[in-house]
Amino acid sequence: MTRPFVEVIKEQLELESLNLPMFHPIALKLQAVLAAKDFTIEQVVALIIKDQALTSQILRLANSAFFTGLAKVTTITEAVVRLGAREIASIAMLASQQNSYNSFSIPELKSHSQALWRHAIGCAIGTRWLAEHTGYKHLAQEAFIAGLLHDIGCLLILKVLEGILVADPEVKGVSRELTNEIIVAMHNESGYQLMQKWNLPEIYCTIVRDHHQEQADTNSVLLSLVRVVDNACRKLGLGCAPEPNLMLAATAEAQGMGIKEIMLAELEILIEDSMEMVSGAP
Repeated sequence: MTRPFVEVIKEQLELESLNLPMFHPIALKLQAVLAAKDFTIEQVVALIIKDQALTSQILRLANSAFFTGLAKVTTITEAVVRLGAREIASIAMLASQQNSYNSFSIPELKSHSQALWRHAIGCAIGTRWLAEHTGYKHLAQEAFIAGLLHDIGCLLILKVLEGILVADPEVKGVSRELTNEIIVAMHNESGYQLMQKWNLPEIYCTIVRDHHQEQADTNSVLLSLVRVVDNACRKLGLGCAPEPNLMLAATAEAQGMGIKEIMLAELEILIEDSMEMVSGAP
């Protein structure tokens, strides 16, 4: 390859024929059903059981330590009744994303995607927990999805890189350092465009685009929560090299929301524990 990787990736991202990471259609339909407000449990169950593989994944995750400590659920109806339709929709989102992060055939990219998956899991669980503990419990499910999807652009760029490497046998690979550089430079805008193609709610699209902005919208509670938790995951080294000197309490978001150091310490512990709580991470 004679042209820079970044140039080729930009070109690939503009192609309508690009093989984008798949977002499970049932996970998308669940979001649409829940947005209607007057949905029924029957509608939710009927959607999920159309896909046997998704059904089994949802049941496995619903029975994991993080989501329930009660008696085992054996049917989707039981899971929806016990955990609620919105919780099940979050679990469906988690299951569909897990498959995407685990779908790489090139070992170097698979290793990178596994690190990104740990970051996505940590951010999802951490953002929901922080919402619940800062007076925004009503935003808990949205916080979970926002945390899970905020770095979706990283997954997209890895997929594009894989396509380039598979299509051109003369390209022997790409270093982890170069991969990181490309991701840092391009994942926000690329992820934003992908989210819009998926037709997901604008609040999630904006978080994907703006979560690294120097001057982010402090009026967006979800964006502020994601930024705090994203920094906590970076501090712990989830998906990147650890940054132990990151002062979470000194960030504009933590100060603006009145999040104290003790809560941030609890958040870090929760995120570390979550790596073992949710079984089956790639």
